[in-house]
Amino acid sequence: MSLTQNFAAPDYRQSLPVHDAEVLTGGGNTANILLNGQVYTLRITRAGKLILTK
Repeated sequence: MSLTQNFAAPDYRQSLPVHDAEVLTGGGNTANILLNGQVYTLRITRAGKLILTK
């Protein structure tokens, strides 16, 4: 017996803020992000992926 459900994808454009990673990095490939006194580094890789490290 197989159960199939159809779920509509949520529309995140209206529920979450969107930030352009290239704007956050000032056109470069890294940015520091501060959260609760901790500094995190956001990096855009050569492959166009994002890495967030503490």
